[in-house]
Amino acid sequence: MPMEPIIEMRNVRKSFGREHVLRDLSLAIAKDSVSVIIGRSGGGKSVLLKHIIGLMQPDQGQVIIDGQDIARMSERQMAPVRRKFGMLFQESALFDSMNVEENVAFPLLEHTRKSRSEVMDIVAQKLTAVGLKEMGHKMSSELSGGMRKRVGLARALALEPKIVLFDEPTSGLDPVMAATINELIVRTQAEFHATCVVISHDIPAAMSTGHELFMLFEGRIIAQGTPDQIRQWDDPVVQQFIHGRAEGPISIV
Repeated sequence: MPMEPIIEMRNVRKSFGREHVLRDLSLAIAKDSVSVIIGRSGGGKSVLLKHIIGLMQPDQGQVIIDGQDIARMSERQMAPVRRKFGMLFQESALFDSMNVEENVAFPLLEHTRKSRSEVMDIVAQKLTAVGLKEMGHKMSSELSGGMRKRVGLARALALEPKIVLFDEPTSGLDPVMAATINELIVRTQAEFHATCVVISHDIPAAMSTGHELFMLFEGRIIAQGTPDQIRQWDDPVVQQFIHGRAEGPISIV
């Protein structure tokens, strides 16, 4: 796996009042990879993700996306940077008043000047890629949780982003549908040559899909490596977390 970083965070700090969420956090995510960020609930993973996409600015440090430091960019400066991103939200964030085709077409109509026929061609391609070729007429409110996730992924891919962010993509899904979504993440990276960044609690999925894993704990990345390296990581915190043990140094309080 080439180590050409497309995302870097250097000594990032973020606090909310007296709560220090990110503490001199540094990481580098390789281009054209699937990287999975694991860690406890409420441990700062979503805050980290919001820094990557520029929805939050750090109190200190650098956030470098595709060679540009976005840490102090204005909203206007961020607009072209955000075009490099697609995002699959935890709850899919579909518009229930629109059908599937309209949901996937939305970013194309908002951000491009493509003709209606060009837009619908792209919509058909993306729905086919996620296995929903015949579902364009369905209202999003009629869909199961797994189908909503797939429509959300088709919409995230509509603008052919360089980076796709997945926020707990298998949350609330049964094991079969979760496996389908994990397979789609791997295919997204391979077929669309996108860098995929996944926030996940699903350790077996992280181990099977991630080229590289990062463990966030107490505001820092305490472990980084391939799945095999993380399995053998000599740190009781990492071992307790990846094996889901109640006993260990991680307090449940």
